[in-house]
Amino acid sequence: MPGGVNSPVRAFRAVGGHPRFVRRGKGSRIWDEDGKEYVDYLASWGPLILGHAHPDVVKAVGEAAADGTSFGAPTAMETRLARLVADAFPSMELIRMVSSGTEAAMSALRVARGFTGRDRIVKFEGCYHGHSDGLLVKAGSGALTFGVPDSAGVPAAYADLTLALPYNDASAVEEAFRKQGEEIAAVIVEPVAANCGVIPPAPGFLQTLRREVSAAGALLIFDEVITGFRVSLGGAQELYGIQADLTCLGKILGGGLPVAAYGGRRDIMERVAPLGDVYQAGTLAGNPLAMAAGVATLEALRSPDAYRILEERSAQLEGELRAAGEEAGVPVTLNRVGSIFCSYFTDGPVTDFVSAKRADADRYAGYFHAMLKEGVNLAPSQFEAGFVSLAHTAEDVAFTGAAARRAFAAL
Repeated sequence: MPGGVNSPVRAFRAVGGHPRFVRRGKGSRIWDEDGKEYVDYLASWGPLILGHAHPDVVKAVGEAAADGTSFGAPTAMETRLARLVADAFPSMELIRMVSSGTEAAMSALRVARGFTGRDRIVKFEGCYHGHSDGLLVKAGSGALTFGVPDSAGVPAAYADLTLALPYNDASAVEEAFRKQGEEIAAVIVEPVAANCGVIPPAPGFLQTLRREVSAAGALLIFDEVITGFRVSLGGAQELYGIQADLTCLGKILGGGLPVAAYGGRRDIMERVAPLGDVYQAGTLAGNPLAMAAGVATLEALRSPDAYRILEERSAQLEGELRAAGEEAGVPVTLNRVGSIFCSYFTDGPVTDFVSAKRADADRYAGYFHAMLKEGVNLAPSQFEAGFVSLAHTAEDVAFTGAAARRAFAAL
């Protein structure tokens, strides 16, 4: 395997040292192959909002597997999951299941281009929408971690169709639409930028996108692969009161199994084959094991107390980490939206890609290893988010706060 891993950030290149090989997980904890236990805030990069090996999810997957692992044919369970998604996201009138967030974003852009008859797209610096060619332009996530926001192998002519603007810069959006509005098929955005840490939208920014896109006859795509079901049951669209034309979902949607989806307005999604002329397919799309895990997860999240508990735990963790930094005199900026958080080692506010890049990645690496030694598992990169789950207890958070105080003191 290149670098010994199947996804680049797992190699610990951004923080140094060698990755821990995980053996098992349960609730808020994971255990590595050496038997060391950690309170886990990685949560498989977000989807395990119920915690590791949640009994309802494990039971649902086991029952589905007993009937067969894959059919490549329609099943009742995929319809059930689609209804749960549509209930949470009213803007998703028609939904297509896929196997990864990359597929979801790539397919949504193809639909947008087919629907509008235009080629150009707009994305934002530091936002990551998967590793398809046209989106590896000033990307976040692993590309940002390794300091290579573009990728070899991407044709320049294809990348030229992508206009990358500063996140949270409404005036740049307005200027782009003044100059090229008739050429733009879609704007794709993480409504909370969660692949260069965690950056909330500035007041009015998302509203500007909605206004400019509508006026130009383009489409607004919300990439809610991370924010979907994380910041509220209806994602960022519910939290900020803005509907997208197309939405990309992933992560939590499969309860930890490989599944994602894209969907949106009926008139747009009716262009997707077999109804229309935009082709997209997948043998494992709607895989019964993934559908079962997703249904179990979303049904658990419909509990009236779920998001209250998540907010309480997340706010408690934010308070612990802020206090630890202040007591040690270490400059740290903590950004949080719902159960997603990031500690930037910088003394100024982090509001966009440029200010995120000012964070001290070397100091974060020291903090990461100190926390790992204390038994707390965080993302192995300054520019990735952390996640709180419903399995995290007040005791877990207090343990994390005490660990952070010792880690900050060591710095």
